[in-house]
Formats: sequence, structure tokens, C-alpha cells
Amino acid sequence: MLRTTLADAGFQQLTDMALLLATELCAGAVRHAGTELELEVTVEDSRLTVAVTDRGPVPPELARPPGSAGSPVSQHGLQMIATLASAWGTRHEAAGRHLMWFSLDIPAAVPAAIPAPAGKAAPDPAAADHQSAQAPGDWPGTQTCRWLLHMPSPVAARLTVPTLVTELLRRLCEVIGAHEASVSLDYGDAKGEQVLARYSGGSPGSGHAADAGDDGSPAPVPRRATIDVRLGLDAPLRGRLRVHHPCPATAEEELAELSAHRMALAIESDWLRGADRRRRSWMTYLADTSELLAQSLDVNFTAALVPQIVVPRLGEWCAVHLVDERGKITRATWGHADESALEPLRSWLDGEKGGDEGALRSRIDLALRGNRPVTYTTPVEGVTVLLVARNATLGTLTVGRPETRSHTPEDVALISDIARRASLAIANAQLNAAHVTVSQAFQRALLPRALPTSAQVEFAAAYLPASAGTDVGGDFYDVLALPDTRWLVAVGDVCGKGAPAAARTGRVRDVLRVLVRDGCRLERAVQLLNDAMGEAIDEQQFCTLAGALVTGHAKRGGLDVELVLAGHDQPVLVRADGSTEFLGEFGTAVGLLDEMRLCTTCHILRPGDAMVIYTDGVTERRHGSQFFGRTRLAELASRLAGASAATMAAALRNAAKDFSSTAPKDDIALLVVKAR
Repeated sequence: MLRTTLADAGFQQLTDMALLLATELCAGAVRHAGTELELEVTVEDSRLTVAVTDRGPVPPELARPPGSAGSPVSQHGLQMIATLASAWGTRHEAAGRHLMWFSLDIPAAVPAAIPAPAGKAAPDPAAADHQSAQAPGDWPGTQTCRWLLHMPSPVAARLTVPTLVTELLRRLCEVIGAHEASVSLDYGDAKGEQVLARYSGGSPGSGHAADAGDDGSPAPVPRRATIDVRLGLDAPLRGRLRVHHPCPATAEEELAELSAHRMALAIESDWLRGADRRRRSWMTYLADTSELLAQSLDVNFTAALVPQIVVPRLGEWCAVHLVDERGKITRATWGHADESALEPLRSWLDGEKGGDEGALRSRIDLALRGNRPVTYTTPVEGVTVLLVARNATLGTLTVGRPETRSHTPEDVALISDIARRASLAIANAQLNAAHVTVSQAFQRALLPRALPTSAQVEFAAAYLPASAGTDVGGDFYDVLALPDTRWLVAVGDVCGKGAPAAARTGRVRDVLRVLVRDGCRLERAVQLLNDAMGEAIDEQQFCTLAGALVTGHAKRGGLDVELVLAGHDQPVLVRADGSTEFLGEFGTAVGLLDEMRLCTTCHILRPGDAMVIYTDGVTERRHGSQFFGRTRLAELASRLAGASAATMAAALRNAAKDFSSTAPKDDIALLVVKAR
């Protein structure tokens, strides 16, 4: 800027001194203020003023005395400014801007242009900016420099970076008289430095260099030299501009540096735009990964998703090892872009082979024992990261390198991020599996292990919980063998689901068993059960109950049934001839009111007759706006007359289940009592 300003004003004689003093001011601002700086050049009739403004924390001369450590300008620089400048000083503004300046007096007789060399006419000042060929060592005019560096934005936006850089190389070669130039770039990956653009179109001695000697004879072709300029790029980018010039001078080298800055700006801008696109793509990729992993609560399925996510985007193959209950690491799943390579990969992962092929499993074990990521190159190249969630190590995620390149630091960071997301999904699946195991064990504990067997009566039950997960169903059935060829049969539906419902189920079943076993009549036992339920703090401590006391007759055959319905649906009596009827009278649900209204009804099951007791999950099963209903249940039961109790229970359960394609929203419980 100083060169151009002084050249435009015709004061080239002040260039060296102005550059020297301005360099001291700028260097001090860069070194000690550490902020952006502004360089202001003012040319008046008789004075040149250069000011450098920074935004340092304190005024420079108040922070430390000149010459001490940390002074914005060194003592040597201040001495030069005080000696060479006509005037200098500082100014500070309330907004935190600190300005240092110097002035140089312009002699009255400064020539307006560079003197012409001996034996040649002086150049025309009006045409100086339009000359592209000048004497060696001189800078070209303003228009030439503008043509060297400027590229209209609409044009630059349509050009690829190699094309744009090639065009800038062509202009540079034409301006400085070079015959060949190239730009090489290193993206910080395994490919190393590669040629981005190359231009070769000039001939030695053309352009900016002199074409002929003073006597008119052709100038000899000088030896070939190289201008090597490092591009000012931020890591991980590295680049270099190489210009082959017959006889480079200072001006040519400076123009090459200026052109290198312009190329670096284009390269880094394109790389940053690409990095932003890649970052957005990776963010979408990770968001989709989280959504996909969150949809499963099964450990095996969640682990199987990981290779599908990773391969082939982050590696050619992938494997997940999990730690089991005994602390032993086992291979959970693995995947490869080439299906034919799955079996060799499995043998390497399982450590079945020795030597380098068995080393892969040893490196996975090393990552697990060392509690840190491990990278390796044999027998295949890859990286192993830990699967850690809630301060617990769940296993490892191993990813082989992509087919065409090695893993970059960005790849490793993404693999680690996916490992964190997969770890949390696997941990949640493992926790859910543990809850399901406990809940299913709890559910099985609330149902009888086996139904009693007898020569006079046949019992069969069917149960279908609405949820196979962590929720414990509220429906139950129970058969208790009593002395004197008697059996207590109970089918109930407690309020709610989960642990509270399980607690209510256990209370209803156990209290009823104890009372009847101690000789209490069935209706009285249900009333005492109602009192016990009412004493609980839980407001939802109630249930519907169908209780029956079944007595067998060895002589005449058949069964006597005393039936009590506490808010429960009426059982279906299926005669041996296929006729049906509903039994019992409705009473008050258990635990709902202090005073219950109950009615005990007596019935006889002749040989071949069956009584079907069910919960409302059967009759209230819906298909659209239709219910399964009592009528459909009775019709199906009639067609099953003469079948065994087990056949009847299974058929009725399947019919209720298949009535709708949707999953049941309520538990289904069926108990069949059949007289042999």
C-alpha cells in the first residue's frame, strides 16, 4: 500500500524510509498488542504521515518504559523513528484504540517519475499504469497489478479452485516473464503433497524480462531459476508456489508472494466452504445415527446396527465386542463391505489364528485393558475405541480403514462420537433387558407354576399379557387344591399395571388362599378380602374377582360349583351338547366400597360340561368400532364343546388375539374348568 500510494503521488524517494519506519510500528502492534491493526497513510502537499492503530489493553508508553520487555516498539525502533522521522507521537481514545504515528517531510524537488535509464527517453507518466513490460526489478503499474490479482466475483464463483489457480498462474507468468509455474497442496492426509494447478505457456525471457540487449541483438537465455513461495494457509493445509524464471529479481519474487497470497485466499476459502459442508453432513449423519440407535431396546439388535452405520462410510469393516456378565469380552457383531471377507475377518476378531492374524484380537484386548483407544497397522489397519456409558466399560468398537485412504483425525473423532452414542444405546438396551427379565420373573411368580390334575376335573389356562416388556399385567388366575376333593378357582383383574398392580395381585391371591384354606366360606372370604384392600393407602387398591369353590363327586360324577362374582364378568357354561349360558350374579368389586353386595350361586357341571372364566381383555378386544363381546365368545365356546380344556383355552385365546391386527391393549386371561 505504501509503495502504491507513494508511486501514485510521485514520491518514490521516500519509499524505503517510510517502509522501514512503518514496519517498526506494525511489528510492535503485532508482537505486543496482539489485536487487529489499521495502517493509515496520508499524503499532503509537503508531508507524508503513517499511523498504526491497535486495540491493545493499555496505552503502549504507559504499560512499560520504552526499551523494556513488552514495550510495543523496541528501543532501537524508537530511536530510528525519532532520528529519521520529521515528527512522531501517540494518541489514545476512550474506546480502547491506541495510535502511533510518524511524519516525513517531502522535499520540494522530488521528481514526479522514475528517471529513465541512460540512453532512453523518460516514460510517459500518463501511460505508466498501463505498461506490462518494465525494467527488471521494477513493479508493474496499478492496472497491471489489478489484472494480476483481481477476479470478478461472478466469474470466480463459477470456476473450480484448480481452474482459478491456473488462471492466476497464467497471469503471474505473463506479468513477470516466467515460462512455468505450479501450485502444490497438502491436505494433511496420507496422500501427501500433490500438484493442484500448473501453467506452462511462456518462454524464457518473455514478458517482464528484457527481450533484447541495448544494441538490438537477441539477449542470451539465462539459466533457469526457481521462485519458491510458501502459501499462507492454516493447518492442516500446506501449500507451495513454484515459479520457474530465467533471472528472478526482487520485484518478481515480491509479485510471486503477492500472487501466492491471492491463491491462498481462494484455496482456503474453498476448503472452509467444503469443511462447512462436511460438518453439516456429519451433523446430519450423527443425528440420524442417534435416531436409529434410539429406536431399539434390544441389545443384539442395537449392536447389529453399528456396523450398518459405520461401513463403508468410516471404514471397510467394523466389529463390536461386548463384555458379558462374567467380564469376558465376546464378539457381538461384525460387518464388512465385502461379504466374502466376513469369515476371514471373524477368525481374526476371535483370535483363532496366530501370528499377525491373531494380533487383531490382542489389540482389541489391549484397548480394553488399557482403557484407551488403540491404532494399529497389522494385520489390517484400523482403530479400536472403547464403548463406555455411565462410567462402565461395555466393550469396544473396532473400525478398519477405508478402502482408499487412512483414517484422518476427523474420522477418529467421528468414530469416537458414534461409539459414545452406541454405548448409551447399548447401555439402555441392557438396562431394559434387565428390567424385562425381572418383570417377566415377577409375572411368572404371580401365576401358578402348574395347575392341579385330577381324575374328576380338568383345568387349563391361557394368558396373554398386553406388554412383553417391563410392565407386569394386572390379570391373574389361580387354582388351589383343597382337602376333600375340592378346589379354589379364582380369576381376577386388578387395577393398573406394573409394580403396583403386581403388589395388588399378590395381596388378592394370597389373602384369598389363606382365608379359604382356613375354612372360611367363599363369600365371607371375599368380604374379608375387601376389608384388607380397604385398609391400604393406595386409592387404586381394588379389583374384579370371579371366585369358585369346585367340589367333585366320585359316585355320580360331575362337579358342584359355588360361584361368587365381585364385579367380574359372568363365566360361560358350555354343555356337552354345545348349548351355552352365562352363570352367576354380579356383585361389588373388591376394595371399591366398605359394604359389599355379593351373591353366591350354585351350579352343576355334568360330565363333559365346561365352565370358561375370563377377564375383560377378551370381551373388550376391539377391531375398529366392534368389540369381541360376550356373544361371540359364547358362540366360539359352543363350537368347541367336547374338546379338551387345554384346546378350548388355547382356541379362545387365539380367537381373541386374532380378532384385531393391533397388539392387545389389555391382558387376556382364560381359565377352563371341565368335568371329566
